[in-house]
Amino acid sequence: MVSPRTVRRLALASVVANSAIVVTGGAVRLTSSGLGCPTWPRCTDSTYTPTAEYAVHGVIEFGNRLLTFVLLAVVVAGTIAVWRQRPRRPQMRLLSALVLLGIPAQAVIGGITVLTSLNPWTVMGHFLVSSLLIGLATALHQRSREGDLAPRPLVGRPLQQLGTALLVLTGLTLVAGTLVTGSGPHSGDSAAARTGFDPESVSQVHADLVFLLVGVTAAFWVALRATGGPSRPMGVLLLVQLSQGLLGFVQYFTDLPVPLVALHLVGACAVTVASVHAVLALRDRGPLGAGQPSTAPAREEMLVP
Repeated sequence: MVSPRTVRRLALASVVANSAIVVTGGAVRLTSSGLGCPTWPRCTDSTYTPTAEYAVHGVIEFGNRLLTFVLLAVVVAGTIAVWRQRPRRPQMRLLSALVLLGIPAQAVIGGITVLTSLNPWTVMGHFLVSSLLIGLATALHQRSREGDLAPRPLVGRPLQQLGTALLVLTGLTLVAGTLVTGSGPHSGDSAAARTGFDPESVSQVHADLVFLLVGVTAAFWVALRATGGPSRPMGVLLLVQLSQGLLGFVQYFTDLPVPLVALHLVGACAVTVASVHAVLALRDRGPLGAGQPSTAPAREEMLVP
């Protein structure tokens, strides 16, 4: 039987690994190494490993592909741990299975991205699916720290609905961010196509959504403080959003330097994690172990001669 601490640590490792693969994928794009391995699943038509022809770009792209296996190992270990827990926790099993299934799905999307010469729409989809997997992994980690009682709302219905709206708005902001990326200069390869949208226009839409998101989060935090609700996770989210927004404006007005764009990717992962955590904090499921049937009687019966 696997201990709750092991499950919790592996769930956290899944959050970190899913975020790390986003950052390393960004490094591939920012170094123009997107076609360092010009085909898939092989790196070239004749080899699975990079050749001298593609130099350092091939090494970077191939290295990112290898990191997918590291991510897979982490997620598989976490999934096995969850499924070996006793008593069984069906919701955690579902979450772990979804994260696990997402890894090969991402590999296929990545392959399509390469085979379509870094089509910006598949690149966008690649990032958004990763964001979804980060959110699922965060939910899994949260469930590993709490019990299985029926969810007890810690806020009124209007704030519960606002929590759902906050997640939707976060998703829309991420989508707008990918449109900015798909229209900007960092395409992953000099020959890669762009969306055709005006970068300044989509950047303005993205900025408007950021302002709206920060405003909603700030109002949410004030409401939780006033009503005695769980305000701390929402306050953390607000700080992450403000930091990410500031970074976004600085990178825009400094012509998108690579280091700042990379940090902005890290920030996007942090926003996803903090958003899911803040919304899940609006309900309580009791302490770890609550709501689970005890296995003690069964063990005692086995010991009786």
